[in-house]
Amino acid sequence: MTFDVTESRQGTSMPPSPSPSPGGTTTLATVDIVVLVVYFLLILAVGLWSMWRTKRSTVDGYFLAGKNMTWWPVGASLFASNIGSGHFIGLAGSGAAAGIGAIAYEWNGILMVLLLGWLFLPIYISSGVTTMPEYLQRRFGGRRTQIFIAVLSLFIYIFTKISVDMYAGALFIQLALQWNIYLAVVMLLSITALYTIAGGLAAVIYTDAAQTAIMLAGALTLMAFSFVEVGGWDALMDGYLNAIPSVRVPNSTCGIPRDDSFHIFRDPVNSDLPWPGVIIGMSVPSMWYWCSDQVIVQRSLAAKTLSHAKGGSLMAAYLKILPFFAIMLPGMISRILYTDDVACADPELCKQICGNPVGCSDTAYARLVMELLPSGLRGLMMAVMIAALMSSLTSIFNSASTIFTMDLWKTFRSRASEWELMIVGRVFVLVLVVVSVLWIPVVQASQGGQLFIYIQSISTYLQPPVSIIFLTGCFWKRTNEKGAFWGLAVGLLVGCIRMMLDFIYPAPLCYEVDDRPGVLKYVHYLYFSMLLSFITLVVVVVVSLATEEPKPEQISRLTWFTRFDPVEPKEQVFSVERSTKSLEVITNSISSVSSVQSQSRLMSALYWLCGMERRKEGDDKSVTPPAPAQAICSLEEKPRLRLIVNVNLLVCLSVTAFIVGYWG
Repeated sequence: MTFDVTESRQGTSMPPSPSPSPGGTTTLATVDIVVLVVYFLLILAVGLWSMWRTKRSTVDGYFLAGKNMTWWPVGASLFASNIGSGHFIGLAGSGAAAGIGAIAYEWNGILMVLLLGWLFLPIYISSGVTTMPEYLQRRFGGRRTQIFIAVLSLFIYIFTKISVDMYAGALFIQLALQWNIYLAVVMLLSITALYTIAGGLAAVIYTDAAQTAIMLAGALTLMAFSFVEVGGWDALMDGYLNAIPSVRVPNSTCGIPRDDSFHIFRDPVNSDLPWPGVIIGMSVPSMWYWCSDQVIVQRSLAAKTLSHAKGGSLMAAYLKILPFFAIMLPGMISRILYTDDVACADPELCKQICGNPVGCSDTAYARLVMELLPSGLRGLMMAVMIAALMSSLTSIFNSASTIFTMDLWKTFRSRASEWELMIVGRVFVLVLVVVSVLWIPVVQASQGGQLFIYIQSISTYLQPPVSIIFLTGCFWKRTNEKGAFWGLAVGLLVGCIRMMLDFIYPAPLCYEVDDRPGVLKYVHYLYFSMLLSFITLVVVVVVSLATEEPKPEQISRLTWFTRFDPVEPKEQVFSVERSTKSLEVITNSISSVSSVQSQSRLMSALYWLCGMERRKEGDDKSVTPPAPAQAICSLEEKPRLRLIVNVNLLVCLSVTAFIVGYWG
């Protein structure tokens, strides 16, 4: 399915739109193209600089940025990894379609990212793991839970992250340049893949920091233009509830704004986001994303100390307040300014306007950019959208390749050299891209044109069982491998059944009769999240208590209550032996490479770009062994820094409580 925004509207009963159509004459000027070129040069410079200063030829260097990041790039990368183009398109679209309710997902994320820094991250650091499936393998023993989670994580990345962000970014570019959506996808991916594959996590984090600044500058600028155009805050409050399209299906609620549009906590039975589900059902999948998802946790594990990791969580939490003002409210303003297009309520008309018969609310943000901003600023917002897309995709690509390489490939290739792991991690990115592109048509047609709601509904069917496994594994020492595995298996089976039913019986449009099965019609997906979490928890507890207790090595330094346990001497010996074997493999690999006496400059540049630097004979003598396990897994914090982050924690929680209470 492709969009054709230039399709003629002749033959319809739609009156003239208050502004030119998205496919009209509003396109990028020369100055906009110049701004885009400057943006790409800036990002390329940051990427090359980070590649130059980072050791990318080792597992830690490529996948964890050498564990040497300070708080501000970690925080900026956490924010940029989360706020992708799907947020700009989807969150603004949800605001245009149904009011501010969906912002609850963002503000719930504030609490969860703080939980990561103060509760979950100390456990992950003390365990000394690189990936989240690896943590489960150490905590429960065996391989089946590790492989299960690794495969599931890749599945979730494709369904709820990669394809959604690619679609959203391509949608924006298509509205601006009138390109075919798949052509736009290919162009974006070719740009994104360059420094993701070459630079590793360090390049991703530093470019995320630069793109966070660009995203905030552009989004806040558009917010200011939007409020000026609509006439201020009071005009937004009054105008939104009266933004009803002139062409609607008779005797239906199509196109009429919700009465509770400016409230987060809505009716527990008949609303689109019932308040019990917002409080509990939303928190469980959110906990998976912020506290046990590889994309997020990998950035925090790259911090040099626990205090810097907490500082990164705090920075991300403060920044998470901004999407409400910078993305959602402009989306609501877009409905006021371009009511007949953004809020179209007739399927045939929507098909002509944006190519999607279920609604055009996802065009709200792009419409503002192309209609309101002058030349130059329009190019800046194009850079913002591309920055959002690239920051999110590069983060996911890097984390997905980490999981595949360290948890799946190494399982079946236990003697794989670091050279092989680096190549496998890079090649897997290309495989992910192809599969994700094939899923885009499904994303286009889902959830009544509300992209953000599509993301969240799919998440509630797959993520709660994983959240429960990590929660019990981290905070209940009695949880064992059998309980975790069967809890995960039963929970995911139930969740997948509900997800398949959702695809088989899509939600009816506003003028259609709801004849779906009762489990879909009467059980909201947030309530289903609560039910799924309870089922998983019961299975984990019952099976764990009915089977043997975990071994001591599956508990020490792997739970909240044992995170300060001393490192066992045998662990240190094992670590030294493993490090020695790893160094032998690296040395053999280096020796085989250095045996090639003649080496062209082109090949040298190619190897440097990929982080596979060739070394001269004898250089291996200077390779220093890794630091002792106890130093790597240290939870020590300087008293002054600990006081600063704890005070900021209280301030952040107070601000969050106020804004949630005010808009509740």
